[in-house]
Amino acid sequence: MHMMDWNGYRNQVLAGVGGIGKITPDTTRGYALLGGAGEKTGHLDAKTRELIALACAVTLRCDGCITVHSKAASDKGATKEEIAEALGVAISLNAGAALVYSTRAMDAFDALER
Repeated sequence: MHMMDWNGYRNQVLAGVGGIGKITPDTTRGYALLGGAGEKTGHLDAKTRELIALACAVTLRCDGCITVHSKAASDKGATKEEIAEALGVAISLNAGAALVYSTRAMDAFDALER
């Protein structure tokens, strides 16, 4: 059993984005232009870009991004092990960001006038 119906949710997200595109097509065209920019450089392959996108999706806590980029990574040939490794990077980054921001909290505390 899965946490949620990811396939159904992905379809809902894509339909919702399509609806926004009908109202404001330049917004969705701009978004698509950003998303497609990386493939024009040829520096990273499509699977690697999707693994990065999936790790970013986890870091951003975006379920819509998770379902879309999970499918895209799978479609590009990513294995479960590659997904797990990419997610390990996201986990590490989130822990690192918490550590770095902890120094900011400590600095804010230290800056209090006592």
